[in-house]
Amino acid sequence: MRWKPVILAAILAILMSVLPASASARQTANAYHDPAFGSLCQWHQYGEGIIPPWWIYAENPLCVEYLKRDITIDNGGAAAFLLAEPFRVAVAIPTCRYWQIDHWSVQTHQGDVPYVAWDGNYWFDKHSGAAGMLLQHFRINGVTAGVGDVVQALRPRFPALADALSRYGSQGGETGLTISMPTSWWC
Repeated sequence: MRWKPVILAAILAILMSVLPASASARQTANAYHDPAFGSLCQWHQYGEGIIPPWWIYAENPLCVEYLKRDITIDNGGAAAFLLAEPFRVAVAIPTCRYWQIDHWSVQTHQGDVPYVAWDGNYWFDKHSGAAGMLLQHFRINGVTAGVGDVVQALRPRFPALADALSRYGSQGGETGLTISMPTSWWC
């Protein structure tokens, strides 16, 4: 299982990319909490490989939930995911307040034990200057993976992020943090 920390580090790198580019582990980090605008959310739910309509970016806050459980090779699920994901990210970038929940699973064939699976919860608020990320239910080949595996994999190249995750993660397969980020004048 030597590859387990490498896979988890890659997953975290991908997930951190959904936060605004200015958000980094160098910023002030605190324990995860849901965004203050959460009670204002009107949730939009999208299935496997579904692209949201372009005009949805104008909602403030924009709150979406994506199913990403069919990232497979045999039935085209991976291709559908790869085609939809750039549009999903593009819809998030211009909005001022964004909250995304998603459910990931990567496997060769539908119905197989996933190579990797997790549930993600990511948000940013360009008005207040805060962003958050919560990752839960890490599983690799059906086995729960803890934040310690992720911290170990990140420490050599991303020590500040590793330190933040070690402070705000649990060994039960959940980790999350809230960071400060620059505000946006148009929000």
